[in-house]
Formats: sequence, C-alpha cells, structure tokens
Amino acid sequence: MSKELIIDANASEIGIALLDNKQLVELNKQKSNVQFTVGNIYLGKVKKIMPGLNAAFVDVGYEKDAFLHYLDLGPQFQTLNKFAAQIQNRKSRNPVLQKFKSENDIAKDGKIGNVLTSGQNVLVQIAKEPISTKGPRLSSEISIAGRNLVLMPFADKVSVSQKIESAEERSRLKRLLQSIKPRNYGLIVRTVAEGKRVAELDAELKNLVKKWESAYDKIRGAAAPKLVLQEMDRTSTILRDLLNVSFNNVYVNDEILVREIKQYISTIAPEKQKIVRHYSGKKPIFDHFGVEKQIKSLFGKTVSCRNGAYLIIEHTEALHVIDVNSGNRSKSGDNQEANALAVNLIAAQEIARQLRLRDMGGIIVVDFIDMHSHENKQMLFDKMKEFMAEDRTKHNILPLSKFGLMQITRQRVRPEMSIKTRETCPACQGTGEISPSILLTDQIEDRLVSVLENYDSLSIVLKVHPYVEAYLRKGLLSLRMKWAIRHRRIIRLMPMISYQFTEYRFFTTDDEDLDTILR
Repeated sequence: MSKELIIDANASEIGIALLDNKQLVELNKQKSNVQFTVGNIYLGKVKKIMPGLNAAFVDVGYEKDAFLHYLDLGPQFQTLNKFAAQIQNRKSRNPVLQKFKSENDIAKDGKIGNVLTSGQNVLVQIAKEPISTKGPRLSSEISIAGRNLVLMPFADKVSVSQKIESAEERSRLKRLLQSIKPRNYGLIVRTVAEGKRVAELDAELKNLVKKWESAYDKIRGAAAPKLVLQEMDRTSTILRDLLNVSFNNVYVNDEILVREIKQYISTIAPEKQKIVRHYSGKKPIFDHFGVEKQIKSLFGKTVSCRNGAYLIIEHTEALHVIDVNSGNRSKSGDNQEANALAVNLIAAQEIARQLRLRDMGGIIVVDFIDMHSHENKQMLFDKMKEFMAEDRTKHNILPLSKFGLMQITRQRVRPEMSIKTRETCPACQGTGEISPSILLTDQIEDRLVSVLENYDSLSIVLKVHPYVEAYLRKGLLSLRMKWAIRHRRIIRLMPMISYQFTEYRFFTTDDEDLDTILR
C-alpha cells in the first residue's frame, strides 16, 4: 500500500490531497488567511456566564464569542488559571512550571459560576473551528502535539496509545517517559512512537516544553484577546500525523513550500527528505495526478461504487443520510441475500472513504440494503469497523438496527469539506441556452486574433476542454495547424479536465493568463 501527498499551493489557498494507492482518500483546502484553527492557544476574556448551559462565552478575537463548557475546563483549571495570572503580572518573574505548586482539582459536577467571572482573562485552546453560524469551541485542557508525543502542561501523568498492540512496548514507553518528563507535565505517547529510542523522544519532549514556554512572553502583560501559541499550518500538521514508512512521495508545485516541508521533515524523519519533490509541469498539479477528475466524481450527491452500485448522500442540519442502491447489480445472480451482502460490502468501503474525504462529522445514518441473515449483518458491521480503522478522527459505529440502518458518530472539529461539482455554465450563465456550438471554433479564432494584436510572441498556449482539444487536433491539417500557418504563430494546445465544454483561455508559455495581462 502506497501513499502520496499532492500539494497545490497558490496565492489564495493550499489544496492538500492524500492518495492511497492512487485513490483520493483525504482532501483539505486551507485558505491563506485562515485563523482560529484547532490547536491555537489564546488569552481570552470571559464575556458572559451562562448558568443554564453551565458554560461561558469567551472573546478570542473572532466575530462571534467562543463557547467554553464547564466540562472542557479540565481538572487542573485552577492551577492553569493561577499560573497564567502570575505570568501576566508584569512585576513578578515568570514562574517555573516544574516548581509550581498545584491547586486542587475542580469538582466534576461543579458550576461554571464558581470558577469563572465576567471580565476574567482565561487561557484557552481551540477545540473546534467555527462551523456554520457558531463560533469556535474552546477547551482549557492545554495540549501541544508533536510527532511522537502530546505535551499536556499541568496534567502530570503519562498515557500510551492503545493502538500499540504490544503490552511490553506500552510498558517500556510509559516507564521511559515517566523517567524523563519534567514535573507538572503530562504526556500522551502516540502510536508512531512505537520502537523509538530514548534520545529521540527526549529531544522532542524538550522541544515541546520549549514551545510551551515560548508562549510566556506573549502572555506577560498582554491584553485579551490575544493569540499566544499558533498550531502549525495544515500541511505540516498532516505531515506530522501521517508520515510513516508507507509514505512514498510528496509532490509540491511551490519551491518555497518544498524547502519548508523538507526543513520540517528533517526534524521529524530526516531519512524521508528525499520523498519531497517539486512539480514544475505545465498542467495544474491536481490535473496531472488525476486528483481533479476524482474530485469531480466523488463530491456530488450521487457517488458511483464498483460493479454498478451507487450511494445517495444527503446533508441536513441535524445529520447526514447515506442511501445504498444496488443499481444494475440487482439483475446479477439469483441469490438475493448474497447479492445484497456483496453490494453492502462494496458500499461500506466507499462510505468509509467518503467520511474521510468530505470530513463528515456528527451523526451519519446509513440505509444499507436489507439482509435477513444475522451472520451477514455481523460481517457487514465487522467490515465497516475494519474500513474505518484508517480514519484518525474519533468515531463510533453501532451494529445494524432491525430496520437495516447503521448509525455512525464522527467527531467534527472543522467545517465539512464541500465542493460543488455542478457549476454554472460559463457559456449560458445558467440560462440553459448557448450560442450554436458550430460557431465555437470561430469564436476561439476571433479571440486569438484579438490577443495576438496585443501580445507579440512567437508562441501562445490555448487551454480548452479535452474534447475540444481533440477536435482542434483532428486531421492531417488540423485546425490548430491552419491557425498556426494563418497567424504565423506556434499554438500549443493544453487539455483541461476542470474546464467546461465551451470554456477556453489563452496563456503565455510561462503559464501567465493573457486575459489578466492584457486588461
């Protein structure tokens, strides 16, 4: 099994596609100006206490106040609060956490009004990004993630990932980290730490502690709201969480980003630097690696599966609903039960992929094709858990109900990835009518003449839909050749999967849009 990461960087956003055996399984698009991402730590100001919700609204600089529930304060909230208050005091020296005296844990069933007051400054971390009309969700259980470890100031305990199957290895890691961690710091040992040496873990631990301590200067004397510690960007976060021995290649179309990623990888896995490669082809990077075509086919309401089966995916405010349909599979074979099981297993694999791809969260209800055999229902449930095992997001799967419905809950920490696959036609502007297609080539040539009058170059690039590109190349003396001879220019054609049928644009050989240049 091979994994490839394709990164498309441009001025407005970075697109990150994860391919597993050439299949698109994760897609992330990060705007260049995005703030309030999961993991960011802020010094916020309590705006309003809501006793009925046992929660508070906190100003962290977002247009809407963020939500902080009592259960998200964490047991050590009083210690965190006292520690942050001492740092903010300009007159006192920065306290040393290892020597800091801990306060008593807050009560599990306590009231928000007993620990917070309006106008109070509080140190918080983004637990869920703003979604729809809601502001960010906050937590005061601070954690700073590294590749092998997650540092938790004030926790003072070590937990080891249960995904490390060897009890002996879990015990080794726990003893090792307990012996080297500073007092008043807790740790979560991640799955990738399995088999790691003490020197590597110690170096990462020191870097995480240093990162936490670097926030002190921003807290000292600061006026809330203020960002005090920023999580890495999504590209580095994905590399940190995903990079392993099965990662084969990382392709990036931006040289600066290539250097930054190589520098980051040198700190977490130096031997993997060579997998980062700069893509400099003329075609857009997502087109070259087939990502754009997969996006168009995978993000619609109807998603095709293997052997004719398909899914209908509906989104509501409360939950997501997925309907499994057999399509032309219903005509194959005489055994209805076996046919239903085969379709359901194919659909289950695609559903697991869709949940990761769209980053669907909350409640997902799947209407599988009815089966009567309890053994088949159990097999489908087991297979669904197996297909979802690759999903890093916390999730829970319930067995099929007597109505044939499977319920899945999946943690939602950021808005769902939503891409419109049906676009307004650039030719008709949504009216449903276009100028006669027989005139398209004349329109292209008229535009070509206009461009060449204002752009003096021997060569020009024409980007069109693949069908139009094939038509322009057709024949021994193709239209492209006729235009080249008639206008004494070299006309290069480039097919664009992402273009609409009648869409066309002219570019320089350096891939600069001539419509923009000639305005």
